[in-house]
Formats: sequence, C-alpha cells, structure tokens
Amino acid sequence: MLPLKDNIPTRRFPVITVALIVINVAMFFGFQHAHWNGKGFAVNESNTVKYAFIPYELTHPGKHCGARGVAADGTPVADIQKPICQGQIVAGSNPVTGQIATERIVSVTPRHQPSVWLTILTSMFMHGGLLHIAGNMLFLWIFGNNVEDSMSRGVFVAFYLMGGLAATLLQTAFGPNSSVPNLGASGAIAAVLGGYALLYPRARVITLVFIIFFITVLELPALFVLGAWFVLQLLDAGVSAGGAQGGVAYFAHIGGFLFGLATIKLLAHRTHDDYAKPQIPVY
Repeated sequence: MLPLKDNIPTRRFPVITVALIVINVAMFFGFQHAHWNGKGFAVNESNTVKYAFIPYELTHPGKHCGARGVAADGTPVADIQKPICQGQIVAGSNPVTGQIATERIVSVTPRHQPSVWLTILTSMFMHGGLLHIAGNMLFLWIFGNNVEDSMSRGVFVAFYLMGGLAATLLQTAFGPNSSVPNLGASGAIAAVLGGYALLYPRARVITLVFIIFFITVLELPALFVLGAWFVLQLLDAGVSAGGAQGGVAYFAHIGGFLFGLATIKLLAHRTHDDYAKPQIPVY
C-alpha cells in the first residue's frame, strides 16, 4: 500500500512540515551530494557515513568508528561492508598485504569525528537513496501537516525531533554493538504516524494498492493503513537480527510510532471537533 492523500483539510499552511521536507531534500542533494551515476542516485559515502548515527559510538563513550582502523599490533584493517570501531575485535583484510588480521582496533580514520549526539540529529535529515527520501517525504507531507495543525509550530518541532530521538534509542537498545550507520527521517516520521493514528482515527486515506499484478486506488481508513504499517514493522523486526534487515531499522520505526502514541494527547491542543466526527464510508 502507498498512501497518496488524506481527507482532512488543514486550518493553516504547514510551515514546519514544508521546512522539514526542504531541509531533507537540501541535505540529500547538497550535503550528501546525491548524483546520478548511471544506475541510480548515489550519495557521497564519506559525508554520509561520517554524519550518520552509529549505535556503537553511543554505547561505547569516547570510541569512534571510521572507514579504516589500526589494530593493536599496528596492522591497518578495513571492512568494505561497515565502519571499523575502536575497541572492536575484528577480522578484516589488510589493505596493503591483503592478509586477514584479527586484532583489537585502537584507532580509526578519519581521526576527527563529530559528536555522536550531533550525528543523532544529522542522521534524521540524511537518506541512503532517492526512493528512501521520496517515500519518507511523501509520508511526512500526507500525515505531518495535520499533526502540525494540532499543536503550536514550536511544539511540533520538539515532537518531531524527540520522536526521532526515541526511535534512535530503541534501535540502539536492540543493537548496542552495531557499527552499521543509521540514517533517515523515518523514525521521526513514525512518531508523526503514531500521533496521527490517535488524533484522527476516522480519517480516510486515498491509497495506491498493489495486488500481485493488479494496481488500484482505494479510500481506506487511516487507522487501517497506519495499523497495517505498524504490524509489518513488528513482524519484520521479529525476524531480523537486531531489528535491522536489508538496510531498514525496524525498531526505530517502532520506537518512533510508540512515542507518537504516548505523547500526542499531551501536546495536541488545537484539534477540531469535526476531525472526530464519523466520516461517510466510501467504497
């Protein structure tokens, strides 16, 4: 299912939602230098990995991760699949000799690394590819404008960022030693989805539905669309290692969504009675 539009009009222009979309797009094409490489949109790996969030750095204060490491015996070590982190005992290939080394990593390059707390923030605005950012921004536009409409703009900014933090912390709790870079706005947007589901349970969403080779457009209850999305996150998290599989951090989605459910009623003071009125079913 791919949501396209909901049926709840906003009372004011969603300034913050639009600003968040602009910042994400600017980060993708400006900071991450997204470009067409003939096969798809690729990003600058150096900036992306450097400013993405790595759980290992949060659970091991003072330790950093980088593209290359140096073992205790002075052997340079590299891993083409993920960053090397200080304090890890790894088996990697020597980039000079090609031999396998199993040692504790004592230093990494680049040496100058941003604070892990800064990367929690920057990672919320970076993405791994065009489909990644397009999907996230679509969900943010459809559901974010109404959640923003329900509270003051300053509170919405805080709600969004705290949702992203909650998502990051839950993902870290289930993969504390992971050195795989985490990035994307989906954790913060999941908080928006959780808030929307609780505020506007009777809203309806125009949805593109794929059934094998058949494609149709249906107007479905928002609670069904968002509930189905959340159940899928739970199922995928249950069968993945550390809640991450195929580059998707499922526990981050779960953490953000639960944060939205838990806090939205405390923050939303601008909802309108007509949001709660039953809608005439559309079949």
